[in-house]
Amino acid sequence: MTKYDYIINNATIINEGARFTGSVFIKNGIIERVSESPGYQADNIIDGNGLLLVPGIIDDQVHFREPGLTHKGDIHSESTAAVAGGITSFMEMPNTVPQTTSNAQLIEKQNIAAKKSLANYSFYLGATNDNLNEIEAVDTKTTCGIKVFMGSSTGNMLVDDKKILSDIFRLSPIIITTHCEDDRIIRANLEKYKTLFPNGIPFSAHSSIRNDEACYASSSMAVELAEKYNTKLHILHISSKKELSLFKNTEISNKKISSEVCIHHLWFNSNHYEQKGSLIKWNPSVKSSENQEALIDAVNNGFIDVIATDHAPHTLLEKNQDYEKSPSGGPMVQHSLICMLEMHKMGRISLETIVEKMCHSPAKLFNIDKRGFIKKGYWADLVLVDPKSLWTVSKDNILYKCGWSPLEGCTFNFKILYTFVNGYPVYNKGEIDRNFRGKALIFNR
Repeated sequence: MTKYDYIINNATIINEGARFTGSVFIKNGIIERVSESPGYQADNIIDGNGLLLVPGIIDDQVHFREPGLTHKGDIHSESTAAVAGGITSFMEMPNTVPQTTSNAQLIEKQNIAAKKSLANYSFYLGATNDNLNEIEAVDTKTTCGIKVFMGSSTGNMLVDDKKILSDIFRLSPIIITTHCEDDRIIRANLEKYKTLFPNGIPFSAHSSIRNDEACYASSSMAVELAEKYNTKLHILHISSKKELSLFKNTEISNKKISSEVCIHHLWFNSNHYEQKGSLIKWNPSVKSSENQEALIDAVNNGFIDVIATDHAPHTLLEKNQDYEKSPSGGPMVQHSLICMLEMHKMGRISLETIVEKMCHSPAKLFNIDKRGFIKKGYWADLVLVDPKSLWTVSKDNILYKCGWSPLEGCTFNFKILYTFVNGYPVYNKGEIDRNFRGKALIFNR
């Protein structure tokens, strides 16, 4: 009889649209068997009775700030928070210092992650106005995608020249992901609000400055280019009802044009600016409750394909400035899964849909090798959750390097007990093996 490294017995398994009581058998980092019967031959047996077992979360959009911005966060600190939140794989954005706009810089980031990341990892190559040769030469097996900022950005990664955009969409050998906001509309709105509020713009104006029109104008251009050149396009952090008309509710494997929504656009709306202020200043902006409801419906109806975080930590000193100086973004990886599980308890989304949008769909969309499912032969990236454990987010249990969360004070009914990365419980009932290292993601393209 085979002796396994770990067996998780009698958990409620959520996988591929099904929910059943079963056991998972792990050996050498791989799922060897999924059974409705318990197992007993293992070095470590975990009783999953009454617990939820889901695939490890794949977050397709994070900013871990390394290199160059490590006072906010770094690959080690933020991947630690990620595994505590059930995220076993992440894809990190290129707006670091220096920006990741060459293949040599991609390799440097991969080397850093190999030494520091507790989770599995990949990195985007950032598009600029003059690095088409780097885009064409990208390693399609190890690079998750090309990131195009079709809106406000830092440095030289704002690409708004239609000819250059056309070349990128025409020649990119892998999926293009976009940040879509029209910079001209935003600048005009900002000038208007400077006049309206000469003593300082309130944070509640953020959703009017970065409004629905700014998002739609840019997103519709991206879709137009993708359709023209038959490009695989993934539009990140959809935040408005109007943009939803650009997408179809077909199966993710059949989509050339797909979409992502972030936790904060599902959890918060513009009514929260009065209490939260700069802490919920994101780009694109958190918008009205009508937009929030439309996004939740779109997740449930298949028009939105992926749920992610856009985790982007800043220090409180940076955030606690006036509107124009306060940077956009906030930390979310430690709390993304529990937010979605809490929304399930509220009756807003099913457990099966959460797993589809946070695990299965990212794996399918990016063609990730052997991850995102609880299946024989797949890497054992798994999360075991207690659905009846009240706890409150506080500074004492926040793991982000920046030390804060927009969710401080929120009480949740779900608690992550174990996060397995490549078959190893790197997060074990609050204890974290900070010496563990994840693997580079591989893409079957």
